[in-house]
Amino acid sequence: MVGGDGLTPAVKKEADAALKAHGLIKVRVFSDDRLARDAMLRELSDELNAAPIQHIGKLLVLWRPIPEKERTVDEDRMPGPRDVKIVKYSKRGGQRPEIKTLRVLGNQRLTPGGNIKRAKAKRPLSAKKRNQAD
Repeated sequence: MVGGDGLTPAVKKEADAALKAHGLIKVRVFSDDRLARDAMLRELSDELNAAPIQHIGKLLVLWRPIPEKERTVDEDRMPGPRDVKIVKYSKRGGQRPEIKTLRVLGNQRLTPGGNIKRAKAKRPLSAKKRNQAD
């Protein structure tokens, strides 16, 4: 919202943050002068590198493509816990299956029987293979 003070640096900063987050924003201007609102729309679109989409009454619509977020890949990171549902069917046909929810940690695995086992540690290299690697 643009108040009686007009386009202040705080308003521009908030509009820039909203464009980064959403891409398309509406800005309400509390001014009765249409030419002043047109000037505000042009100034906002020039300073924020956004496209002026629409100007209807006291509402200004701006658009700018959302920048892609850079994700850092952490190679040392282990997988987190996950919840797994286990369904055990009854040997008798008419009964309901038994459903259990288990939390499996990153160093664990689920066996076909529904048990949780820890992952085996890597075997150390033999002296022969260590010498071959050098």
